[in-house]
Amino acid sequence: MSTLTDFATRLKNARLTKGWSMDKLCENMDPPVSKMTISRYEKGEILPSSIHLIALANALGKSCDYFVRPITFQLETVHFRKKSCVTVKETRRIEQETADRLENYIELEEICGESSSEKLPIYEVSSINDIIAAAEDLRKKWGIGKNGITNVIDLFESHGIKVIEIDAPDSFDGLSSMVCGEIPTIVLAYQKKFSERKRLTASHELGHLVLKFDNKITEKEQESLCNRFATEMLLPEKELKEILGENLSNYVFSEVRSVQKRYGISFDAVMYKMKECGIIPEKRYIGYRIYKSKNPEYKANVEVNYWHEECSDKLLRLAGKAYSKGLITLSKAACLLNKDVAEIHRELVL
Repeated sequence: MSTLTDFATRLKNARLTKGWSMDKLCENMDPPVSKMTISRYEKGEILPSSIHLIALANALGKSCDYFVRPITFQLETVHFRKKSCVTVKETRRIEQETADRLENYIELEEICGESSSEKLPIYEVSSINDIIAAAEDLRKKWGIGKNGITNVIDLFESHGIKVIEIDAPDSFDGLSSMVCGEIPTIVLAYQKKFSERKRLTASHELGHLVLKFDNKITEKEQESLCNRFATEMLLPEKELKEILGENLSNYVFSEVRSVQKRYGISFDAVMYKMKECGIIPEKRYIGYRIYKSKNPEYKANVEVNYWHEECSDKLLRLAGKAYSKGLITLSKAACLLNKDVAEIHRELVL
């Protein structure tokens, strides 16, 4: 790819990541350029002067180096877990921010010599039984055992999956992509208060990475099967039946709550899985949903999140390691972590 094309692509990506129009970018540049000039930059017709390159970098919160580096990859075959109200503009912003974050992630791994070569297994799926078998096999391969997964994000990262967290609207939960056919990537919305939801979303996206669906399975069915895979990873059917029993006519609130706390999965998700596995009849599950919808106090009690916060700190750890060994400067660390130097100084030095 030529220098002009690389610059044009990076400029447009940076602008979209900000969620800015060309007019907005012009307004934030000092010294400014015209909208027509921005358009010519993004079409790959011209390059900016050094003064205007610095102005672009300052406005967009990027280093000048970002705009002149070759582009090594783009996201491919992206699976989104989002509601339909997420706009096309917001979707593009999320994809571009993901690409930028992933590029920095891989650069830090290479600097520290910590690139992972582990390959994820691929499971062919044509039925629900294949889903259960796949989750059981992967839990066994990863040595999870019978108990809940202590930290989903740490587990995934330990097996070579890049987990990236971004600020996103409430209507977005996550996405997954096998970048360049070999870099498994999961992106999550930063949801500090909803760790159970984040764990389920991450496990759902893992399903998209390791499951190969039969051509007859529709996209909607694939989403449903990935949900089942997620709950099987977090709370296997076999373990749930051992704890609660089978063919129950009702449920005991305290027992469901105990499962929620032990496995880091929401009360609602446990109830749905009980229905899905035939532990309680569908009629009883529907009754639970109706009662919850009509009783605000009960609803608030049910929706309490008990699991500890989980977040990815691998990028910060890599940056700290690289800085402590003199491999990067604080300003380089700030650039790679998309933070200002003062904040990085507090996190890595003080």
